[in-house]
Amino acid sequence: MNSYPTRQPTDSSVAPTDITELGDSDEMGLTELRRSAEQIMANVESVIDGKHDAVQTALTVLLAEGHLLIEDVPGVGKTMLAKSLAKSVDCTVSRIQFTPDLLPSDVTGVSVYNQAERRFEFKPGAVFANIVIGDEINRASPKTQSALLECMEERQVTVDGSTYRLTSPFIVVATQNPVEMEGTYALPEAQRDRFMARIAMGYPDDESELAMLNTRDTSSPLSRIGPVVSAEQLRAMMATARGVFASAPVKQYAVDLVRATREDRDLRLGASPRATLQLVRAAKAKAALDGRDFVLPDDIDMLAVAVLGHRLLPTSRALGHHHESAPVIAEIVRRIVAATPVPVGSGSAS
Repeated sequence: MNSYPTRQPTDSSVAPTDITELGDSDEMGLTELRRSAEQIMANVESVIDGKHDAVQTALTVLLAEGHLLIEDVPGVGKTMLAKSLAKSVDCTVSRIQFTPDLLPSDVTGVSVYNQAERRFEFKPGAVFANIVIGDEINRASPKTQSALLECMEERQVTVDGSTYRLTSPFIVVATQNPVEMEGTYALPEAQRDRFMARIAMGYPDDESELAMLNTRDTSSPLSRIGPVVSAEQLRAMMATARGVFASAPVKQYAVDLVRATREDRDLRLGASPRATLQLVRAAKAKAALDGRDFVLPDDIDMLAVAVLGHRLLPTSRALGHHHESAPVIAEIVRRIVAATPVPVGSGSAS
């Protein structure tokens, strides 16, 4: 495993390190990227049974340098997916168990006075890792949840006036229970908007559940897997995904979709410009995973629900008698996708 990098506070005399420079790496070929991605997928799917689509979306978000929110009821494998994804790459990993008494300083770190040297020293919090697993993030107070806002958006932490840069790659994989469950605090809109995508695990089918009973009697499958991709390889995969071409018509299509969410009669909150940016980034990563160096509108369509859904709020009329908003929002997004024309010359595979 890679050791934690030295973290220096930034001040007026020290220029902060640019995160894009930290993340830059030589690109790898698409064939090699697909081979490495298949190794990660196989590793994760040896732990997670029957959830190919969820694993693929999680890997897409990872390559797109985004943050992932996994939302579902307890016991369906949310944390297992986050852990197995983290264990598949040779990066530093930390886990934060969010509880009502968790403090913001537990997440970001704290300045402690060193009596021997008569100065304050910064003690890094759990967020200083390449992959941060936030377990049950909505069980912490809103104040503690907000401790992640700066690091998720700017890849840095500010404590007592000093800024500390986070090393690339920096990915937050958070799990949460449905907001209707007791003891949860709904994530604020600004927090949800920083997650590139939200996925749900769902219950396994009979075959997958039976396989789980047969393989997990004596030990956890997590103990049998290790890293299959180095940190440098992961950076190269990210660089390759970043370099995938998105044509002007495809970008316009993404803009049209997001604008439609802001104007839809069944939504009282549409998607932000950040959502447009992250939708295109995720589409680039998906194209790379499919072995293409260009984005198709189909890539946008397939990711629309995962990338846009958690950012939207339905009207009370659209919600009706439904107890959960996620299925309603997913249906609205699919309707918007179906109603939005694909620009001419976009190279649709449809």
